[in-house]
Amino acid sequence: MVKHIILWTLKDSLSAEEKEAAKKEIKEGLEGLKGRIEGLTDIHVYTDALASSNTDVMLESVHTDRDALAFYANHPLHVDVKDNIIVPKVSGRYAFDFDC
Repeated sequence: MVKHIILWTLKDSLSAEEKEAAKKEIKEGLEGLKGRIEGLTDIHVYTDALASSNTDVMLESVHTDRDALAFYANHPLHVDVKDNIIVPKVSGRYAFDFDC
């Protein structure tokens, strides 16, 4: 199994209302991939960060193996969410992948 963790910071130019809408859209878009991409066994997006956090959104997904993670990364359904929902709204991205 491989765990895939992503942390995003939303653009400062977004209003508070736009940030809340972006969080909801990112969560729905990514969690909607569950059961639709082979090798993706679990996926959760967390948007209710404590004030001590310095990022806005966290993705935690689990994949059967490293090949499944690579398949997910290039899958058209994932790429659509990434390109059309996430990229236009974020200013920073941090990734941490590991075998579990």
